[in-house]
Amino acid sequence: MARFTLPRDLYHGKGSLDALKTLKGTKAIIVVGGGSMKRFGFLDKVEAYLKEAGMEVRLFEGVEPDPSVETVMKGAAAMRAFEPDWIVSIGGGSPIDAAKAMWAFYEYPDTTFEELCIPFNFPALRTKAKFCAIPSTSGTATEVTAFSVITDYAKGVKYPLADFNITPDVAIVDPELAETMPAKLTAHTGMDAMTHAVEAYVSTLNCDYTDPLALHAIKMVSENLVKSYHGDMEARAKMHNAQCLAGMAFSNALLGIVHSMAHKTGAAYSGGHIVHGCANAMYLPKVIKYNSKDAAADKRYCEIAAFLGLEASTDALIKHIDNLNRLLDIPSCIKEYEGGIIDEKEFLEKLPKVAELAVGDACTGSNPRAITPEVMEKLLYCCYYNTEVAF
Repeated sequence: MARFTLPRDLYHGKGSLDALKTLKGTKAIIVVGGGSMKRFGFLDKVEAYLKEAGMEVRLFEGVEPDPSVETVMKGAAAMRAFEPDWIVSIGGGSPIDAAKAMWAFYEYPDTTFEELCIPFNFPALRTKAKFCAIPSTSGTATEVTAFSVITDYAKGVKYPLADFNITPDVAIVDPELAETMPAKLTAHTGMDAMTHAVEAYVSTLNCDYTDPLALHAIKMVSENLVKSYHGDMEARAKMHNAQCLAGMAFSNALLGIVHSMAHKTGAAYSGGHIVHGCANAMYLPKVIKYNSKDAAADKRYCEIAAFLGLEASTDALIKHIDNLNRLLDIPSCIKEYEGGIIDEKEFLEKLPKVAELAVGDACTGSNPRAITPEVMEKLLYCCYYNTEVAF
């Protein structure tokens, strides 16, 4: 038996933010990140629409990129003090991911973060509140997924939380919000969406319900991401839909070791964070090559290539991804990332531990080809130096 879970309602298209007026409740807390949603007027709209729906509204602002355990705990405490029956989060993946984790600690104050890190171990939610997610970026698709990524800065590790309980009740996918994205963010989030769809299609848990979503998302990203990167707003709207379709696929088929590697390298180095979408873009071609040694995975990569009108080969798909990265000004390897901020000596010193953590990541189990910590070291080495994957 398998499960396929999506939000109860998904509103999409320009102006769909208006759907907030239809929510039924008495109190809503809005969880938001930095100032962009306020600067562009979207936060004021959300607040006004919720008040029009008859709700008392409070704000929890300032969720940082790569949200921390500490921020999650502060947000949960604010929710316990206010007692909302709706949690509404607007912005990129970070505030929505943080709000999902806050939701669990709001309803279950005695649970521990360690308990929630066990995949599919959340307690039953919706005892106090429902959840509405409104994305402003076109990549994470957290508005339709059973996942949240929270960072423990003390340990330098990103933890993916996974449970169908945290799939939002309502998703509002309004492309007007995505029009505010700068070019670099457009590139990184777009390749995050591409990685979601590719990994979902070759996942060991792929099925007839996820395959069409993944393939169509891959095609939409291939056709629209570069145009969106260069400011084409019609393509930007298409990308907002594409990332959501990719999210529907991977939330139910799960992911693979591209994400395991991105999670465990993202906050591991003192030179700075490796932005999640950029990490995925850099690692995806190497992982495709590694996984292609598995016959079933190779067949599926060939199917993706054929669906895109390419030669039906894994190498053709790898070249396609590499070309997208080049057109989006994404570096080919960690050594080139942000002018070399990830120190080579530190990378090599931490390589065994990072590899071990990546193999233990929640996304590894559904990767089509098994991997050991020793082999993961080799793969990460290739991703640092952009060397050939021949194992």
